[in-house]
Amino acid sequence: MANMSATKLPMPEQDPAVRSRNFEEVAQGYTAEMAVEEAGRCLHCKNSPCVAGCPVNIRIPEFIAKVAEGDFQAAYEIIHTTNTLPAISGRVCPQESQCECLCVRGKKGEPVAIGRLERFVADWYREHGTEKTAKPASNGVKVAVVGSGPAGLTCASDLGKLGYAVTIFEAFHTAGGVLVYGIPQFRLPKEIVRHEVEGILDMGVELRLDTVIGKTITIDELFEQGYQAVFVGSGAGLPMFMGIPGETLSGVYSANEYLTRVNLMKAYLEEYDTPIKKSRAVAVVGGGNVAMDAARCAKRIGAEHVYVVYRRSEAEMPARNEEIHHAREEGIEFHLLNNPTRILSDGKGSVAGMECIKMELGEPDASGRRRPVEVPGSEFVLDVDTVIMSLGTTPNPLIRSTTPGLETNRKGCLVVHEDTMETTRPHVYAGGDAVTGAATVILAMGAGKRAAKAIHEALSAKKED
Repeated sequence: MANMSATKLPMPEQDPAVRSRNFEEVAQGYTAEMAVEEAGRCLHCKNSPCVAGCPVNIRIPEFIAKVAEGDFQAAYEIIHTTNTLPAISGRVCPQESQCECLCVRGKKGEPVAIGRLERFVADWYREHGTEKTAKPASNGVKVAVVGSGPAGLTCASDLGKLGYAVTIFEAFHTAGGVLVYGIPQFRLPKEIVRHEVEGILDMGVELRLDTVIGKTITIDELFEQGYQAVFVGSGAGLPMFMGIPGETLSGVYSANEYLTRVNLMKAYLEEYDTPIKKSRAVAVVGGGNVAMDAARCAKRIGAEHVYVVYRRSEAEMPARNEEIHHAREEGIEFHLLNNPTRILSDGKGSVAGMECIKMELGEPDASGRRRPVEVPGSEFVLDVDTVIMSLGTTPNPLIRSTTPGLETNRKGCLVVHEDTMETTRPHVYAGGDAVTGAATVILAMGAGKRAAKAIHEALSAKKED
């Protein structure tokens, strides 16, 4: 019988007062009974508008129907036909602006909790699934994938399923890209990333760690070694700063560096001697999901006060509503319509405060958001000893500077053909943040899928010739 409740089944969560001092996962996940109940809200629309909103085209009504029947194994198999990272996307994908925003149930209430159901199915399979991913017969054609983030993993997985001899080249000592260095443990446990990566390797994909493309080996040398195509999913790891006085002081971090120290270098674990400042008061400058992650990590590391400083209002903040809500619950303080003008020194090279100026919203800028304008004479000092700049990132120039024929835009992002993801260098494809600049995990996965499809079509045509 259909569940006609107008609201989603709430997600069980840790109490904010408890979770703000630990790195355990905030969202606890549905039970089997809860998943079946929520799945009963799906109307199984004939035209499936939700699927059109999914960058990786998960067969949403089909897997939800199996959840409603209690056949979680079948539900996982349906999801896995188009998405090999469901435990990840089920946790960090902004479903509210993609599949769920197109759900018919959302017209007169809340949409079906598609992301929560996807996460449940993936977690159930991880705990109960017994079959390992089958290793396809190899076609002997070598393809290189640069970077093991969501774009690279998805491209490698889709090509691996088709029998290609895929090798992933990862610069770090562990696979996962932004999934391991950027997204905190309390949002995406690293053991889950590890499990998803292992599933891809089980199908025969090779992983080479500590290999920096453009330094250890170039793309030209990959072709010389017999690779027929190269996919660049190297991300956007170069942080942006404001250019204000004091940004070189000790105690000023980019969000990228701060989160890497916390997540990849495990500063959140006492047994790891990771160098990171034990702050009294922290200002995080920015309003995106990364800013929320940095602020919530700083709170958990031990800061008494954590402030998010953002030059626009909350309505313009690019962070997910859920992340803003969780941050507020955990005691993060928001200083909206404020902008830093300089970082103050204690005279010994460390941060001793941050001067800000109040802002008001003027006319819309090129992005369509109202441009923030300074309010004269409204300067004030925020008492902090640590500043984290979360202003976005751009791609590292190493690959483009060592690969002739790669065209980039003014932001340093690789230029690609929108449909095939092929760059201006023949047989070199790219996707994810290396193309878009910092964006979402699921959009990177979608780009990896499109590139894999295009690579397969191009190499199949070449073989026929």
